[in-house]
Amino acid sequence: MPSLHGREALLTAIDARLSAGGGVVLQGPPGIGRTALLDAVADQAAARGELVLRLRPARGERVLAYAGVADLLRQVPPEAIAALAPAPRHSLAALRQGRPSRTGVPALARRLVLPELLAHCARPGPVLIVLDDAQWLDPESAELISFAMRRRPGARVRMLAAERRPGPSRAIRLCPAPAIELAVPPLSPDDLTALLESRGLPCRTASQLHRASGGNPFLALELGGAVARGPSWRPAPLPETVREMARERLALMPADVAETLLTAALATEPTIGLMLRAGRDDAARELRVAVAAGVVEVSGERIRFTPPMLAQVLAEETPAADRSRVHAELAAAAYDPIEALRQQALRTARPDAAVAADLAAAADRCAQRGAERTAAELYLLAADRCPPERSADRLDWLVTAARTAITGGSPALAGRAAEAVLVADAPAGHRVRARLVLLDLAGQALAEMGETFAAALAEAGDDPVLAAPVRLRLTWAAFLVGDLDGGADEARRAEEAARLSGDLTIEAMALTMQAQLQRVRGEDRWQDTLDRALALPAPPAPDWLHYGPHYMAARFALFDDRLDEARAELLRLLAVAEHDRVGEARVEVLRSLSEVATRAGRCQEALRYAHRAVRAAQEAGLSPGPTWYTAAVAELAGGSLDAAAGFARRGIRSSQQEGDSLYLRRLLHALGQAQVRAGDTRAGVVTLRQLRDQEAEAGSSDPMIVRWRADLAAALASLGEHAEAATTLALAKAAAERLGSTPALSGYLHRAAAIVNSESGQADTAADLANAAARHFELLRQPVEQAHALLVVAGAERRRRRYAAARQAIGEASTLFRTAEARPWLLEAERALARTEGTPDQGLTSTELRIAGMVRDGASNREIATRLYLSVKTVEATLTRVYRKLGVRSRTQLLSALPVGAPAIPVGEITNPS
Repeated sequence: MPSLHGREALLTAIDARLSAGGGVVLQGPPGIGRTALLDAVADQAAARGELVLRLRPARGERVLAYAGVADLLRQVPPEAIAALAPAPRHSLAALRQGRPSRTGVPALARRLVLPELLAHCARPGPVLIVLDDAQWLDPESAELISFAMRRRPGARVRMLAAERRPGPSRAIRLCPAPAIELAVPPLSPDDLTALLESRGLPCRTASQLHRASGGNPFLALELGGAVARGPSWRPAPLPETVREMARERLALMPADVAETLLTAALATEPTIGLMLRAGRDDAARELRVAVAAGVVEVSGERIRFTPPMLAQVLAEETPAADRSRVHAELAAAAYDPIEALRQQALRTARPDAAVAADLAAAADRCAQRGAERTAAELYLLAADRCPPERSADRLDWLVTAARTAITGGSPALAGRAAEAVLVADAPAGHRVRARLVLLDLAGQALAEMGETFAAALAEAGDDPVLAAPVRLRLTWAAFLVGDLDGGADEARRAEEAARLSGDLTIEAMALTMQAQLQRVRGEDRWQDTLDRALALPAPPAPDWLHYGPHYMAARFALFDDRLDEARAELLRLLAVAEHDRVGEARVEVLRSLSEVATRAGRCQEALRYAHRAVRAAQEAGLSPGPTWYTAAVAELAGGSLDAAAGFARRGIRSSQQEGDSLYLRRLLHALGQAQVRAGDTRAGVVTLRQLRDQEAEAGSSDPMIVRWRADLAAALASLGEHAEAATTLALAKAAAERLGSTPALSGYLHRAAAIVNSESGQADTAADLANAAARHFELLRQPVEQAHALLVVAGAERRRRRYAAARQAIGEASTLFRTAEARPWLLEAERALARTEGTPDQGLTSTELRIAGMVRDGASNREIATRLYLSVKTVEATLTRVYRKLGVRSRTQLLSALPVGAPAIPVGEITNPS
């Protein structure tokens, strides 16, 4: 069955029903993807050699009698028509012209022509009738098709139909029995993201478009083009195709229902009770009609438009006088005096100094009680109602609205307010603060904001109060693109400016960034710098928590494998981050908790934290790359390798789009691990080499550098690239020395060295190194890493022909994996055990086994070299070692010495989950 994003389960259900005979009706609103599903099923049926008859009536054909049946008959094979008697053929000739057959023919005889014809069509093979937009099928054709299906000519004539909902179901009566109706649901955020990516749209827009479209793929794609052309925070203008679709759905509503829907569209938080207080006495019944039509959903008292853009179209296309009347009714119905004031202000757009002052005072009260989003809306509304003579107040309100909207998690309001400041004749301080808001809205794409940075620095001049926050953001931008020297310079300038201005919070964050950059560059003084930041009595607000020293201290504890310390601090920070209305700090803490749980061997807990982080990032419209990295790591440990590779690939595309080189490198590492562990070692090496090249350009000493180099060395050794493997391992050891070797780094290096030695035929040394690695990870209480080292021990023992020792090591590893719920690793342990219990490999390495197996299958040295991307000389040298180990001297002797069942490409022993 062809693959459609998020439709696999539905396609499987359709295929199962049609395979058993009968019919399937797909229902859903316009744009939900019914036609794409019909096309996929029809194409697959045609590929199997079935006769597919397709009907796709248009709206105007509803009044053209027999138009549908005429289209159907034009697709019937001529031999089926030729098999009919003369009288039925004459009837068919009339129907093919879109007119009834001649008078004098009994009605039953006319109706029996179509089922008889379909019976002839079904004799060579199955027939599938595919009917799209069944609601537009003309009644005369519907009557004939329905009659034919009730007298279905055998189980091999089936029907797949689709019709728009809301509306009465007609298609089910057209299908042969047994028939079922299946609703086509909206796409999930993940599936919609995959669809948008496949069309070249930025990953970060997915959550915004999912909310705007309600998961409707057509609406999302139509809106996506506009979103891609502007900043991520700016609401996309509705294309005319989208407006027309909304008009069609709303036009089906009776006048009284439409009036209640308008009241709900203009309300801040529409509820049934509010509708009743606003004079919609029959609101409960009217909303039931709207729910049945799929225009709104009602949950308890709350009313929500599906999709939300229906409310926007309804409000924008209602005359101003009608909107003013409804705003007045809502103002009278409001219990909250602030909501009443807001509705009164919305009655007219005319400037009014008194109304503007009241709105600003109400915004102040909302901000004081923590209702930042409402406060931002009121500040912006106050600025809109402000008369020209109070322009200074207007600019103050706009700047306050912009920053308050950021903390309230409303990027659209923040961007609108900031841009309003920049187009006005505003003082430098106001302009800098507006630009800071736009920089904060850029997320991981800070590197693309060069013009905004330059303008902000020029406007800040020598004022340290204005310069400090700009310099701090320049530090973040440099770090994201891997410019460590530039980032360090900007961090020092930010610290100096913050100290001069007395801003302890920015000073602490600048010191925190310096400590992070120093550690990444391998400088020993990072701890002193972080201690200075921790000593400042200026804890950041919840939405800046992840830039503060306490969060960074927890991250460093994670890097240094002080997992209990990291988890305790992160749980404390999570309680604070839950108050972050933007969501970024909460996402970062959840990500870190997932990484801690992964290393500590709590794999299912790691998955839960990772997926919470992914959902939170989607809801907040944040850059998805970092959360997809965390999800990939968690899936590698406790989920599935396919899911890990999927998250990694999506994260790579997102990071490339946003210029985030740091997470691009980490995601390449995750993808490389997934590929190697899935058995595609060659692809994994290509990915890890790409990471190596990017790391060289960045000049970074990221704590992850030792781990990915160890993985690359192991994968290279398994492919027989022993010289490059040894060089890569040496570079990993050098990096560990620069960072200050820790027990964890020693464990990674010992395990990688064990794999390299084992693949080079030094099984004795390999077993000792792998056992040492297992002891390191046992002391660190990292059971997944320990068990992986035990799998390497088993491989070395198997090559030493110590099969009992190998099985014992695999058994210990399996127990650890099972306790940690490390599901993909447990499968690898089971495969390793199966190999150990099978035919002995006579001490050959995996590369030697692979080449020996290809020789056994008749491949020449040159063919082997081409297929394995090796030189002919390397193949010859490997075969010489194989001959020596097996005690043979020729290919003929090798064929008799190597058992037929010997595995040629063992997998699963050479990977690193770090």
